[in-house]
Amino acid sequence: MKIAAIVQARMGSTRLPGKVLMNMEGKTVLARVVGRLRRATRLDEIVVATTASVADDAIVQECHQLEVEYFRGSENDVLDRYCRAARVRAAGVVVRVTSDCPVIDPQLVDETVGIFQQKGADYASNVFPRSYPRGLDTEVFTIAALEQACRDAHAPYQREHVTPYFYEHPELFRLASLRGQLDYSQYRWTLDTAEDLMLLRTIYARFFNRDDFSWTEVIRLMDHEPELAELNSQVVQKAMQGA
Repeated sequence: MKIAAIVQARMGSTRLPGKVLMNMEGKTVLARVVGRLRRATRLDEIVVATTASVADDAIVQECHQLEVEYFRGSENDVLDRYCRAARVRAAGVVVRVTSDCPVIDPQLVDETVGIFQQKGADYASNVFPRSYPRGLDTEVFTIAALEQACRDAHAPYQREHVTPYFYEHPELFRLASLRGQLDYSQYRWTLDTAEDLMLLRTIYARFFNRDDFSWTEVIRLMDHEPELAELNSQVVQKAMQGA
């Protein structure tokens, strides 16, 4: 059964337009996400799911540069975009990642897929309850669950944010969760504001612009330089994250 990571990406971010193609110490944010996902061992394929908007032609061009598959679908109905992308790529299992997470960790991706498989789940994540820093979010679900959500989820926020229908209906789906031994949920490593960009660029600079560092190495960096976390500590997280 093919396991496909589908990375949602668009240029039209409301708080930081064009963020996924911003420079992250020598490469685009999207390139960093794709490069890190390529080190996950449990993924069979990576697909960038963008929109049919002309503004997202730039994302398609970047996909060509990165030699990564892409799919173009609805701008606002991201759930439908995922469902169609999964069908086109004949995925049996979908791993959802957003393109504004340039420190996404391949080992955590593998561990989340592992929990999903071990528990025989319909949906698994490392988000509920949150113990990992924001920006490492990984969600895994079956194509059957995705098709059900695509058919039955009607609220606009459920369509925009893809997965709420799963965890809002535990009576319908077998849910599983990957939890860390310690709680690091106070850290924010996702890209939504200029302050986030400053922190993430600083993290990459500290690792000499490599992108093979692990999330635990970033934790050690934060422990060594606690002032780094202050760079974006005042950012208010949106209720749900989408790209």
